Amino acid sequence: MSRILGAVLVAVGLVFVPGTAVATPPSGVTGTVIAQRTVGGTDYVLRTITITPGGYTGWHYHDGPLYAYVRQGTLTRTMADCATTEVSPAGSAIVETPGADHVHIGRNLGGVPVVLDVLHVLPTGSPLSEDAADPGCDL
Repeated sequence: MSRILGAVLVAVGLVFVPGTAVATPPSGVTGTVIAQRTVGGTDYVLRTITITPGGYTGWHYHDGPLYAYVRQGTLTRTMADCATTEVSPAGSAIVETPGADHVHIGRNLGGVPVVLDVLHVLPTGSPLSEDAADPGCDL
């Protein structure tokens, strides 16, 4: 399993992906776990995430870094300051910094599904994402 995980990381690059939010629930987002392993006090979870056209992740943050590769479509991420927006087309690598001070939402504003290959690197037992309140951005 570690060879598979290593090969995927080398081939795909390190990447991010959103998880589930309760206060600001996602819409049009599905995820499939490809591989999962715990080493020491760290969980490594490799997933494929798909966001349908018009879909979004809900506002959230992660307890550990995330590394993502945009395989298809264009992911638009807006940060909680409402001023910072990052647009990542197919072929882009994304790195997300962990912590409650890095709240964001991911959206698919395009006409094709966004497909992400994502590696979550989390403290053992942590959820894939932590819910965050909508900061009131005009999206």
